Amino acid sequence: MTPAILLAHPHLLWLLAVPVALTAWYVWKQRNIHASLSVSTTVPFAKLPGSWKASLRHVAFALQMAVIACVVVILSRPQTTDAWRTSSVEGTDIVLAMDISTSMLARDFKPDRFEAAKNVAQRFVSGREGDNMGLVIFAAESFTALPMTTDRALLANYIHDLKMGMLQDGTAIGDGLATAINRIREGKAKSKSIILLTDGSNNTGNVAPITAAEIAAKNGIKVYTIGVGSNGTAPYPQEDMAGRIQYVNLPVVIDEATLKQIADITGGQYFRATSANVLSEVFDEIDKLEKTEMDVKNFSQTEDDYMPWAIAALAMFIIVLVMRTTILRTLP
Repeated sequence: MTPAILLAHPHLLWLLAVPVALTAWYVWKQRNIHASLSVSTTVPFAKLPGSWKASLRHVAFALQMAVIACVVVILSRPQTTDAWRTSSVEGTDIVLAMDISTSMLARDFKPDRFEAAKNVAQRFVSGREGDNMGLVIFAAESFTALPMTTDRALLANYIHDLKMGMLQDGTAIGDGLATAINRIREGKAKSKSIILLTDGSNNTGNVAPITAAEIAAKNGIKVYTIGVGSNGTAPYPQEDMAGRIQYVNLPVVIDEATLKQIADITGGQYFRATSANVLSEVFDEIDKLEKTEMDVKNFSQTEDDYMPWAIAALAMFIIVLVMRTTILRTLP
């Protein structure tokens, strides 16, 4: 579609009256500008050719008026605006459901599970061009942080700004999955998937994880589950009697059986991320799995388009300047 040409300040076009008025004054002035000489007859002069320099004076004036007109148009800020257009890209509907319970502060990842998960999720989101994506966070309760959007920068920035303690502590995997299902079920893409990231087992909430998985399966939604945590023990944060946070090595407990069952029921996959590098590899693997052809609407930003007018004005100004200092130069 051809871009539309608009003016940011169209009211300034009234300044075009200036070169029009100057042109009228120039024409009127030329009527009596010719020198006169009394002779008995003009017959000898009738066939004399006109001066080409006289014609050039008119050309120089016309160029000056054109320069003024270009400057007026530049002041009016011509802009180009593209209309909505549909493009075909590889994409899908994805909701990222992230566990933000305090156990995610365990330091078997660098600097901890929470920050490592955020960093990997940001890179994943930034690389999913054309996808319609949303973000759900959960702990003892679940919350839609961002509804479905194609604004990757907005989503990546929101993930970056996630803070621990935004929700009451606990691990409601079923509630987090149910909220993600509600967000994605109305998506228009043929392929719908939820990436559920947690480091524990369901210990609270109103919806059982398996029940939520069955609902996802009925709606054709795949769930990819990720268990975050190293094997063995990990330093978990604990508050002592004085209210200070200390890190104590405790066994890593992830309900892998339930996470695997959720993935199996929905046709997804279960991944175990035992380090930041493995977590990154898990997201890379999911990135390869979930891509389908879909149409996406795009709208380009309005941009100033004054450069052609500025170039034209400068070119004509230089031409007039050269003419005035060479061919049309007058003696003092």
